[in-house]
Amino acid sequence: MSLEVTVLGCDGGYPGPGGAGSGYLVRSNGVALCLDAGPGVLARVQQEIALEALDAVVVSHEHPDHASDLDGLAVALHFAAEPRRVPVYAPRGVRALRYFADWPELDWQEVADGDTVGLRGLVLRFSQTDHGPETLAVRVDGGGTSLGYSADTGPEWSFEALGGPLDLALCEATWTRQQEGRAQHLSGRQAGRMARGAGATELVVTHRWPTLPVEPVTAEASEAFGAPVRSAHPGARYTVVTSEDSLFPAPGASPG
Repeated sequence: MSLEVTVLGCDGGYPGPGGAGSGYLVRSNGVALCLDAGPGVLARVQQEIALEALDAVVVSHEHPDHASDLDGLAVALHFAAEPRRVPVYAPRGVRALRYFADWPELDWQEVADGDTVGLRGLVLRFSQTDHGPETLAVRVDGGGTSLGYSADTGPEWSFEALGGPLDLALCEATWTRQQEGRAQHLSGRQAGRMARGAGATELVVTHRWPTLPVEPVTAEASEAFGAPVRSAHPGARYTVVTSEDSLFPAPGASPG
């Protein structure tokens, strides 16, 4: 069994033209998990699965580019032919900022640094990152494979906090090295160094600032990582396999 990751949105801060905020659909052995729900993510997830088929949502923190589409999800589920509750795993603070937070379709499950959650064969582990509001990175283990999602972070956090090597590191790289220190975010260079130091097998950089070209971020990440790095874009699909193999786009999908 493997994990398949579909990029729903990956713009940092706000959606650029045709883009969307942070959102990633993780599927494994019949389980569908959405990591983050930024603006535009709800529309894109419906191109993959029905909203009623979502098993859970993980929201890393309260910033709108990661959480705003939770309100739309609540409305869609509330007025569905067969309303249902969907677990939402999020740190303290996310619920208070959502307009439809108290609608029963959002089954809030508060998580914090160090927590572990089991989800139908998947294991989720959370770690607080170096970011403004409480922000949780997450490690997803299933079927002998591992995915690490950095969420938003500055350089004072590392994937090592999630424990053990990762088959795929999905890491924010908002800036290039020229903008390092501008905010609590990483450059491509810092993302590459972090993933390499944590023993990640493969690295995909994401959360790039919408006006920043792909090439310089990916190039400096690849140099620091010591191997080719992919850059996330909406619609990209990756199959996460064990470290004995390599990461390739899923059949029929465009490379990241």
